[in-house]
Amino acid sequence: MTEHAPLAGPMSPPLSGAPPRSLVILLHGYGSNGEDLIDLAAYWRAALPDTLFLAPDAPQPCPGAPGGRQWWPLTSLTPQARAAGVRVSAADLNAYIDAQLAAHGLTEDRLALVGFSQGTMMALHVGPRRAKALAGIIGYSGMLADPDALAAEGVTKPPILLVHGDADEVLPVSALHQARERLDALGFEVDAHVSPGLGHGLDDQGLKLGARFLASRLT
Repeated sequence: MTEHAPLAGPMSPPLSGAPPRSLVILLHGYGSNGEDLIDLAAYWRAALPDTLFLAPDAPQPCPGAPGGRQWWPLTSLTPQARAAGVRVSAADLNAYIDAQLAAHGLTEDRLALVGFSQGTMMALHVGPRRAKALAGIIGYSGMLADPDALAAEGVTKPPILLVHGDADEVLPVSALHQARERLDALGFEVDAHVSPGLGHGLDDQGLKLGARFLASRLT
């Protein structure tokens, strides 16, 4: 197994100036990096003044995307490849979560994961497999990468918000419906929102719903 350096990336400190009382870890998509998602903190800091926002870079460089990173290579787009791929960086992400919680003296119930695209797949994979339940997970424009294994491997059921555009040309909106159906069947608390006309991205409504979701669980 290849050893990676610990994950690192940009952060946005609590607006209050006090030590953080909660953490939000932002997980970027394929070919992006932490600098891309840390900007979300600007939209949410007012609602979460005591929250530290962290946006680690994925552990692998992304071919053909200068400065971009990947959680796993997209050499194959089959369901089997996704199920295997989402496990590639799971240990790295779990180690990062553990280190950040320890560094700030916080527990899982004070932590939310927010993912976009491939980052959503990581959040939905890692979050429910942790021994202690997270405060919540938000998944933008993503999917369950290994839905068939969740019933056997999931040990906690954090609340989840899924947001997707119905004009997504990268991951079709059917991915949201499939994820929600599987999560509902397993007893997760799931809210979902489909943004009309939105492609593979974020919009104001999705950001507002994210702020509301995080504030309800971290303040």
